Amino acid sequence: MSIYSLTPIIAMAPQQTADGKTASPLASFVPLILLMVVFWFVLIRPQQKKAKQHAQMLTKLKSGDRVVTNSGIIGTVVNVKDKAVTVRTAGDTKLEFTKGAIAEIVEGSESSES
Repeated sequence: MSIYSLTPIIAMAPQQTADGKTASPLASFVPLILLMVVFWFVLIRPQQKKAKQHAQMLTKLKSGDRVVTNSGIIGTVVNVKDKAVTVRTAGDTKLEFTKGAIAEIVEGSESSES
């Protein structure tokens, strides 16, 4: 039996600390848990917050609002349906988009300002 065949078995042995005690298997998961918490606060949570604000903005969408779509088209909302929005552009062209395609409301309608 060669030393190379024993290497995987030795690698699976519990690690010992400097004072001779074996390290807890739970202690090896602490860095992984900390990494997951950092990812939550840096990546996932802000994305969920932004999605919630976008959904709230879409519920407030009404006829007369000036909007910008995800593709950069600027226009005025003519009609709002359950899942679609009709937008009139500068050239009097009416386009129908899904609500999710609306990126932001640039200006509210005149009735909402008073």
